[in-house]
Amino acid sequence: MHMTMTEIFLIAMLLIFSVPYLVWRLFKTDYWAPLVVVQIIGGILLGPGVLGAAFPDYYKFVFNKDVIAALNGIAWWAVMIFVWIAGIELDLKQAWKRKGETGVTAGLALAMPLAFGALAAVAMLTMSPAWAGPKGETWQVVLGIGMACAVTALPILVLLMEKMEILRQPLGQRILRYASLDDIAIWGVLALILLDWERIGRQGAFFIGFTTATIGIRMLMKRIPQKDRWYVSLIWLAACGFAADWAGLHYMVGAFLSGAVLDSDWFDQKQMDQFRHNILLAVMPVFFLSTGLRTQWDVGGLMVFGAAALLLVASVAGKLLGVQIAGKILKWEKGEASIIGWLLQTKALIMIIFANILLDKQIITNTTFTALLLMAIGSTMLTTPIVAPQLKKLQGLLTKTG
Repeated sequence: MHMTMTEIFLIAMLLIFSVPYLVWRLFKTDYWAPLVVVQIIGGILLGPGVLGAAFPDYYKFVFNKDVIAALNGIAWWAVMIFVWIAGIELDLKQAWKRKGETGVTAGLALAMPLAFGALAAVAMLTMSPAWAGPKGETWQVVLGIGMACAVTALPILVLLMEKMEILRQPLGQRILRYASLDDIAIWGVLALILLDWERIGRQGAFFIGFTTATIGIRMLMKRIPQKDRWYVSLIWLAACGFAADWAGLHYMVGAFLSGAVLDSDWFDQKQMDQFRHNILLAVMPVFFLSTGLRTQWDVGGLMVFGAAALLLVASVAGKLLGVQIAGKILKWEKGEASIIGWLLQTKALIMIIFANILLDKQIITNTTFTALLLMAIGSTMLTTPIVAPQLKKLQGLLTKTG
């Protein structure tokens, strides 16, 4: 029976939304693997390394080039909106008010896992050059993998802290301050990695044009009604994404910057929370699937899992050590650094987005991307089972402001 491309596309959408949901609901994984994590795992299982290997003919039928092109278009816009929201929710005013404590904690929470991750990357490259992409210089690969180990997934961190009922508590707000400051550093390092000397003129023009346009958009946003700000800011998002990609920086860098220059208090907080929830619900599963389609096991499954384990150890150990040192300097209470460190080591979405950019620019290979993706899943799945019992024992920390 002949099927139209629309029908095949809808079969793909049916798989994307039904398989992870059924696993999440039937096996009650929410405590150790929220739906978003199951969706990421589902993307891997529906990718070429698992479904494609087990049922190659069916895989080629459903995920043909036309269907993949349609899914990629949805995924690009979904992740741009998601990164834009992350940029808006950066609360730099609070970070500046407590700049000493925030700077020490965020700096060490970033520097230690970055160093550990970079050492892991050097070890991986020593064993095999297959981890480096065709356009990746050694320093770019090492710095990129190191930064992937240092990333904190701010949007997923918000979701996890909401479930633990600490997001609006002083402890939750402190953790958001630390994560927000690290987010800026992450995108700054990414811009450095992507710096293209052949396009330096375009990149310079982008930053000059972006700075000028930012003044204009901020003046405009202050003068228009709140209901218009949502629509205008999406136009701004598309424009910044295009300009950044034209300059060779990648459209997601533009998406983040477009949100970072907007003030969160221009938008209703409840509406923003609901908007983020709806994006996660309705379109981000397509991004997870498109991410899974990029996973490969060219150097062998055991080596990929071994590299993922190495990166997970580097990521978790580096983050916990960095926060423990910060706790000693700032004289925190017993157990405080452990809770903060485990929450800040949450990876998931932002690291996956970061790794997607490195893969798009051919700095890393699909195999390296697969190892990083597995590391992000492991990191996120560890968070709730370890943090929740500690929070029950240390309820007094919830109201501590710094």
